[in-house]
Amino acid sequence: MVIYNPKDWWKLIFSFHKSDTFRMTWKGIAGVGIFTALVAWLENDVFHATFRNTTAIHSLVGFVLSLLLILRTNTAYDRWWEGRKLWGGMLTSARNFANKVQGLISDQDVKLRIKILLQNFFLASKEHLRSGVKLDLLQYESKEDRATYEGSLHIPNRIVQKIYNELFLLRKKDQLTDVQLHMLEQDLATLTNHIGGCERIKKTPMPYSYNIYLKKIIFLYIFTMPIGFVREFGFWAVPIVSLIFYVFTSIEILAEEIEDPFGLEANDLPTDDITKTMISNLDEIFSVDMNS
Repeated sequence: MVIYNPKDWWKLIFSFHKSDTFRMTWKGIAGVGIFTALVAWLENDVFHATFRNTTAIHSLVGFVLSLLLILRTNTAYDRWWEGRKLWGGMLTSARNFANKVQGLISDQDVKLRIKILLQNFFLASKEHLRSGVKLDLLQYESKEDRATYEGSLHIPNRIVQKIYNELFLLRKKDQLTDVQLHMLEQDLATLTNHIGGCERIKKTPMPYSYNIYLKKIIFLYIFTMPIGFVREFGFWAVPIVSLIFYVFTSIEILAEEIEDPFGLEANDLPTDDITKTMISNLDEIFSVDMNS
């Protein structure tokens, strides 16, 4: 995720970051410009067309298309923002759980194992929502500990299961009461629910028919514009149509990028930074007992 100052207008206007849609669409813009220029030359200089222009029709269709793009963008942003709330919820629940463990459990070895497991949960979760968990990124107590993760289809769930096992073992030893165990289970359940919410966002893209319909409408709208616009604007239709192409395609590209907010693109959520924050928080929460 790119960190920037939203009040720095001039820098934002004239910057060309790799995530800038102009850099992604400039070839298409050039192609639309050449196509429009060709239509203008054929209509006005070769065939000397006399039919009435279609700008009024395109204005009406453009209004409908704008509404569709607004819906598309709002839906994509809702997914992005829900993903951010889910990760914020995981952060809060993990802190609450760690603070309760720090106060309720006296066994330092158990605390150390739970701290490592919680840190592994965040490391695994961010990779689970990308291309898959890389086991080398996680922390282990032994080779046998690593082996318990190999072959698992859902590493974050496996980590939560191991934390539950630690708590249930403490309950069997009467080092936790039923009430205390229930308090801790609530935070663990929240972690599981939130990673499930993130999976729902990732694995449920926009409906296929809606997506292809919108792309087809944008294509037809842009490539029929020159037919009518060059009658009224001549070769000035080249920058006009190119600009409209840039606006509409940029909105669609941005929506495509933010509807799956867990990757490594510039507009995705800062899950790497959130994970680093959580690891530091856990080190601090458990530091008193670990150093005593």
